[in-house]
Amino acid sequence: MSPLPGSDGAGALACKTILASSVANVYTGEIKKGIEELGRKPKLVGFLANADPAARMYAEWTGKTCVEIGFMFELREVDKEELEDYIVLANEDDDVDGIMIYFPVFGNRQDQYLQQVVSKDKDVEGLSHIYVQNLYHNVRYLDDAKTQKSILPCTPLALVKILEYLGVYNMILPYGNRLYGKTITIVNRSEIVGRPLAALLANDGAVVYSFDIDSVQKFTRGEGIRLRSHRVSDVEVKLADIALMSDVIITGVPSENYKFLTHYIKDGAVCVNFSTAKNFSPDVKTKSSLYVPSVGKVTVTMLMRNLLRLITNRSSRKLEAS
Repeated sequence: MSPLPGSDGAGALACKTILASSVANVYTGEIKKGIEELGRKPKLVGFLANADPAARMYAEWTGKTCVEIGFMFELREVDKEELEDYIVLANEDDDVDGIMIYFPVFGNRQDQYLQQVVSKDKDVEGLSHIYVQNLYHNVRYLDDAKTQKSILPCTPLALVKILEYLGVYNMILPYGNRLYGKTITIVNRSEIVGRPLAALLANDGAVVYSFDIDSVQKFTRGEGIRLRSHRVSDVEVKLADIALMSDVIITGVPSENYKFLTHYIKDGAVCVNFSTAKNFSPDVKTKSSLYVPSVGKVTVTMLMRNLLRLITNRSSRKLEAS
């Protein structure tokens, strides 16, 4: 059997390392075709209101990728006290198709407020209340006719697409049930990635154990996935016990000091890391069958995919109104 595209294919280890760029390339053609059909370059505006080097690096990376694929990108650096006013102006600007904010800005609940200031029609990150509500309630469309897809947050969506690429999703099963029978461990329960990711995977049929610093939660659609959307319960289990029965282990701990213990990994498990830090040790390849060390390039690709979807949704609404 030949190695997956993007795998190193070397050595005697059974594990294959999958590069994020290989997954992103699957969607690049789709995105370029969407731009061609649109007949113009969509414009994304990013707001940077902090001095965080990581945020600036992400902004520059986003801009570079957007321009390479065919989008217009404008980085607007503003004072954080004036950011809300600038977001409102961008909301009202017909030349702006999509808006994103490089967080953290204030580093508190005010950041959550700013997420809601962005118009849902231009929210490429899927953080508007309606999108978040739809995600948790397993509502996949904005309209009854199912012509307008709800927008999903970029990194959780990127992780779903990576698992699809790796074959974790069983494409023979009906859409929405394709993770039935899978057990997944996630070490991260942030509101931006970990929690929505657990909800997405559970809504697709998996049993998901979400580990945070001081608690564990189980996300599931119940026995036989009979529930329409997932339910969450607090559980008292050990990481070692759950990880050893997990088909997939996903980490997102933002610390260079954290390492997921390799002997907690079941033979043949899929391991994916979305943190900028390396959460797995090099010997992960002695246990894992497929290993994805980073996801950033897929995240940016999903951002552009979301932007095109926002434009399509707006066009659909105009047609319905006419």
